[in-house]
Amino acid sequence: MPSVTIDGRKYEFEGHPRLLQFCLDHGIEVPHFCYHPSMSVPANCRQCLVDIGAPVRSRATGELERTEDGEPVIRYFPKLQTSCSHTLADGQVVHTSRSSDKVARAQQDNLELMLINHPLDCPICDQAGMCPLQIQAYKYGPEGSRFEFRKTHKPKKVKLGPHVVLDAERCINCTRCTRFTDEISRSHQLTIIDRGVKNYPLTPPGLVFDDPYSMNVIDLCPVGALTSADFRFQARIWEMSSTPSIITASAKGSNCYYWVRDNLILRVTPRPNPEVNDFWLPDEDRLAYRCFNEDRPGGPEIREDGARQGATWEAACARAAELLSAAGLRSVFLASALATVEDNYLLMALARMTGGTVAGYLPHIAPGHGDGWLRTDERAPNGEGCRRLGLGPADVDALNEQIAKGEYDVLYVLEDDPVAAGLSELGAVSVILHYHNTTNRTLSLADVALPAATAAETIGTFVNVDGRAQRVVPAKAIRGAHRTLMMHMGLSRADRHGTPFDRWHNESHLINCKPSWELLPAVAGAMGHRMDYPGPRQIMDEVSSTVPAFGGATHKAMGLAGVKLPEV
Repeated sequence: MPSVTIDGRKYEFEGHPRLLQFCLDHGIEVPHFCYHPSMSVPANCRQCLVDIGAPVRSRATGELERTEDGEPVIRYFPKLQTSCSHTLADGQVVHTSRSSDKVARAQQDNLELMLINHPLDCPICDQAGMCPLQIQAYKYGPEGSRFEFRKTHKPKKVKLGPHVVLDAERCINCTRCTRFTDEISRSHQLTIIDRGVKNYPLTPPGLVFDDPYSMNVIDLCPVGALTSADFRFQARIWEMSSTPSIITASAKGSNCYYWVRDNLILRVTPRPNPEVNDFWLPDEDRLAYRCFNEDRPGGPEIREDGARQGATWEAACARAAELLSAAGLRSVFLASALATVEDNYLLMALARMTGGTVAGYLPHIAPGHGDGWLRTDERAPNGEGCRRLGLGPADVDALNEQIAKGEYDVLYVLEDDPVAAGLSELGAVSVILHYHNTTNRTLSLADVALPAATAAETIGTFVNVDGRAQRVVPAKAIRGAHRTLMMHMGLSRADRHGTPFDRWHNESHLINCKPSWELLPAVAGAMGHRMDYPGPRQIMDEVSSTVPAFGGATHKAMGLAGVKLPEV
C-alpha cells in the first residue's frame, strides 16, 4: 500500500487523496482559509503551504536512489506547495510548520500580508472567539504588526440581501462565498468586484442576494465579513451554549446546532451530516428558531363558565381525564406530524385505553415548495414517523361531518392546529389541546389547554422524508423540568445557574410547559390507567421492538447521526 511521511511519521493511504484533507482526516493541523471539502480548490489564500519532497529514481534503471544508510534519496520541490491542491504520491515526505522553520516562516509572512489591511475590530466582530483568522494569527502569525500606514477602507454594513450583511474591510478574498453560489446553490448571485487590495464580494448590478441558501455563506466566511442580519451584534460565542439537534421546520430533518443564551435560541447553524444535509441549511430552517422563543404559553388552562383560566397541571390533567372518561367511545384523537414518534405512540395507547378513535394526523403539505435538495413540500418533520406507526392523513372533511352529526363528544389534539387545517365544527365537542404557541387558532376553542414542550425542549425521535430516524435533545430549559430532561442539559451552560439577581438572566424565558410524553401518562393516570415509562428512551425501546418499521431505532443506535430505518 502506498505511504507518505508527514513530520517524520509514516501514513498509508488509498486512492489519490489531497494532502490537506488527508492531514485533517488524521488529526494533523494545517492552517487554511479558502479550502472547503465540498467545493473546488482555488489555492488562493496560500496559508496551507508545506514542504514536499519525493524519492529520486534512477533514470537508467527506474530504481530508487539510496543514501549510504540505505534510505531513499529525497528531492524537495524548489518552492513550498499548497497542500489543499497537492495530490499524494507514494513515498513522498511532507514537512508542516511543526517540523520546518521554512514553512512556519512562510505561514507567518502570509498572515502578516493578510492582516496589513484587515481592521482591528475583533472586539465588535460577531466572529470573535470562533474566527479562523483570529485563531491562526495567534498560533501561526507574527507577534506584532510592522505596517505603519493608513489601511485601505472598504464599504461596511452593506445589505447584500434580506439575511446577509457585508463588512468588506474584513474580507480576505478566500472566495468561499462566491464558490458556494456558483457550485453549491448555483444562484450565481455573488461575485468579486474591483482589483488588488480593493476587491471584495458583492452582488452583480441589479441583483439582490435572496438565494434560499444565502446564509450558508455566513458559516463559510472565515473572518466575519459576512454576517447575519438577524443575529448581528446579539451575542458572543462564549455567552451561548450549542446543542446538537435537528431542524423540525420541514420533513428533511437537517442536522443543526441550536445556540442558546439566557434560555433563548438566538441562531441555528448547520451540523455536518453527509447522510442528510452535508454542511448546509436553507435559510428558512435557520429562521425557524423564532417559534421556540415567541408567543409561548404561560401555563395550563381550563375552561370555566365559558372562559379559559389558569390551572395547575394536576387540575388540567384531571379535567382532561374527566372529559375522556365521560366520552368513552365517543372520543376522537388527532395525532401529529409535528410531535415525536414517542408522543404519537403514547397518544395511540391512550386512545386504546379510552376506546376512542384515532383519526390520523394532519398533513402539512405545500405543493411546489420543495427543491429536491433540503427544502421539501412536506412542512412537518415527522409525517414519515406517523405513517410508520400506522397512522394515515386525517380526512378533515369527513371529521367535520362526523362532529356535526354528533358522533363525537371530545376531540383530543396532539401538538397541532386543526382549525388552521380546516376543522370548523369544533364548537360541538370538548377540545383537549397540546399546543406550542399562543398563535394556535384552536386555542380559543380549547376546554383544556396543555402547553407542550417544543422540539428544542424535549427528547424524542423524528423520521425524515428519507426514512432516517433522528433524535432531538433539549437545547432550552423549561419550568419544573422532568429529571430526564435535566440529565440531557449541558452541565457547562452559562445560563444553567442564573438567578433573578443576575442582570443577564430572565425568569420569563423559562416556559411553563411539559413534554407530551409526560402529559399523556399523567392524563392516563388520572383516568386510572398506567403508562409505566421512565422516559422517552424506554418508549422508543418498546416501539423499535414491537413495530417492525422502526426496527433497530433505539436512542442509543441513533446517536447524533441517526439511523436508516428498514424499507416499508
